[in-house]
Amino acid sequence: MSFTSFGLRQSSLKTLSSLGILHPTPIQAKAIPLMLAGSDVIGQAHTGSGKTLAFGLPLVQGCDPELNSVQALVLTPTRELAQQVAGVLASLAEPARLTLAVLYGGVGYEAQIQALRKGAQVVVGTPGRVLDHLQQRTLRLGTLRLLVLDEADQMLDRGFAPDVERIIAATPVTRQTALFSATTPAWVRNVAAKHLRQPVFVTIEADAGDEPDIEHTVVEVWSGDKLPVLVELLNQATTGATLVFGRTRHGVVNLARRLQRMGYEVEALQGDLGQGARDRIVKRFREGHVPVLLATNVAARGLDMLNIERVINYDLPDTSDLFIHRVGRTARIGHSGRAITLIAPTDLQMMHEIERALGRKLPRVPASAFARAPVVLPEIMTKVNGSPPTSAPPAGGRRRRRRRSGEKAALAGPEAVLAAAVAP
Repeated sequence: MSFTSFGLRQSSLKTLSSLGILHPTPIQAKAIPLMLAGSDVIGQAHTGSGKTLAFGLPLVQGCDPELNSVQALVLTPTRELAQQVAGVLASLAEPARLTLAVLYGGVGYEAQIQALRKGAQVVVGTPGRVLDHLQQRTLRLGTLRLLVLDEADQMLDRGFAPDVERIIAATPVTRQTALFSATTPAWVRNVAAKHLRQPVFVTIEADAGDEPDIEHTVVEVWSGDKLPVLVELLNQATTGATLVFGRTRHGVVNLARRLQRMGYEVEALQGDLGQGARDRIVKRFREGHVPVLLATNVAARGLDMLNIERVINYDLPDTSDLFIHRVGRTARIGHSGRAITLIAPTDLQMMHEIERALGRKLPRVPASAFARAPVVLPEIMTKVNGSPPTSAPPAGGRRRRRRRSGEKAALAGPEAVLAAAVAP
């Protein structure tokens, strides 16, 4: 099956083709025809299965660019996820002459109000801020055709159910409704029974042959000093971005400072950052200006990009669920990726628990395997003129920081387009 069989807009097909996305994932193959036919849908599939395109393509298909009013609304549990979803939808909506507004808290209202006044046909937002705009009458949903609840299990679990109910009450009863999530517990089904009309359930199990293509490696650092191993990993040539996970905010910040003093171009993403600072860091990482991002579990929620080639667990998380969430940041929507986990003797018990949860033992290598690894500057750290460095950096991975005068890194290619909007 290919996307051409769905009868989609030519603009959507061209966008998908330019990104090398030619064949739908299982959730897309099942949900898209149902939504195009007008059915209410409840879609359940694991993280990274392509749920955003599963509702995004029918959403764009059903909007009229000649009608300057809101026709589609996507609700998400967090502002980070709102940004990610908006990025995907923007890449499809703009070629179709549709405009998009993103509504979330932590920032001012004026830019959002202006986007709505200009006649945005598509709105993505968090329940609290969307409800604020409804109450202020800066958002009207009388012409809404499609309502999507994305990550509905998280949204309702976070206590947004009352806000969601109020928002739904402001929409036409004739609307089409779709609910997508990784799980569909009983209370999600209860909400669906109340607000969806004869919904069709689409369930894609994680073991249905569409698991992310992630190559795992566990590095045994029995000395407990993980930094030299991390340095050697960062010296390896890559064609994509690297996301490094630490356990605590202070640990991530301190590790970033150490790497920056050694000359590595890294940024730290942690929970104490303001929304403006977070947006700037994520945008630079997404566009390739920052090749390595260090993050905590909380800070990385909603971080969904196609250009993350590898995830490095510098510190183990506290649960196996968090481990799965971390490594799921790579190998998105049919792409492959790598997950490298560094463990010290104190990490053995947690590593065993993670492997039990995964149902398999992950391949291990000693830290000595990296002791003599060739030191090669990644493509993203070469000189502006594209020529490779003439010699390896001195021992210890120290290198001179290079200014690129705004030149984007090599990883900022077409595969970043679907998530390029940080207009979020």
